[in-house]
Amino acid sequence: LLFPGSHDSFSYWVDEKSPVGPDQATAIKRLAKISLVKKIMKKWSVTQNLTFKEQLEGGIRYFDLRVSSKPGEIGQEIYFIHGLFGIKVWDGLMEINTFLEHHPKEVIFLDFNHFYAMDDSHHFFLINRIRSAFGSKLCSVECVEYVTLQYMWEKKHQVLIFYHYPLYREFPFLWPGNKMPAPWANTTNVHKLLQFLETTLEERSRYGTFHVSQAILTPRVKTIARHLIRGLKNTLVHRNLPMILNWVKAQKPGVMGVNIITSDFVELVDFAATVIALNDLLLEEDESAT
Repeated sequence: LLFPGSHDSFSYWVDEKSPVGPDQATAIKRLAKISLVKKIMKKWSVTQNLTFKEQLEGGIRYFDLRVSSKPGEIGQEIYFIHGLFGIKVWDGLMEINTFLEHHPKEVIFLDFNHFYAMDDSHHFFLINRIRSAFGSKLCSVECVEYVTLQYMWEKKHQVLIFYHYPLYREFPFLWPGNKMPAPWANTTNVHKLLQFLETTLEERSRYGTFHVSQAILTPRVKTIARHLIRGLKNTLVHRNLPMILNWVKAQKPGVMGVNIITSDFVELVDFAATVIALNDLLLEEDESAT
């Protein structure tokens, strides 16, 4: 199956009043003492407009998550982070779980792929939060090929958690990060991005893993310097999304096809609906086979 996902899924809200996150270079932290700098950072840190609930209602089923403790804060609370701190992870998990309670046949992927300022005690705290939030909805690690929708429905599972940190080995409901490869083009050029997406699809493992095609452009320092006030959406996303969507429309799901596609600002075009509709090609294949 082919699923739509969002890039930096939590970044619809970041806190300008919080300190700059530990994912940023020291030079940025120094600059951020000037109040205007955080306002500019926000324009480049926000990659989504919709809350988790709104993304879920719009069809998004894969969530790209980066998390951090707040250095200097008492306790082990964990927050989403992208340059600036977002909401508490617990609040996001609760919002997602409420949706799943109301939609018992929906299945989602939560990919915890970047951790900052976290030692093992922070990880245990976060993992216990995940277990408390979802309980029996969590799908234990299985052979990827066994995990069909039918399997998930029979087991009453709805959530697959991918955890890119060695502690995943201690918890049966944490899938290793290497089961969810997400190659990153790291370019501002849409033609290079599309070429990269094609190449990495050809290199996709035939068995044993999911696969994320990150259909996103990444600003360089000089991009931000040239377009400080305009921000990510107005500089890179608006202009290039139509071409990216055309690439999406030409894809096919299946063993060597696309599996999960992520985008920035998922509501700007019919991204989720376009991705979901491609699954009809699998039905056509089944019909022609029979």
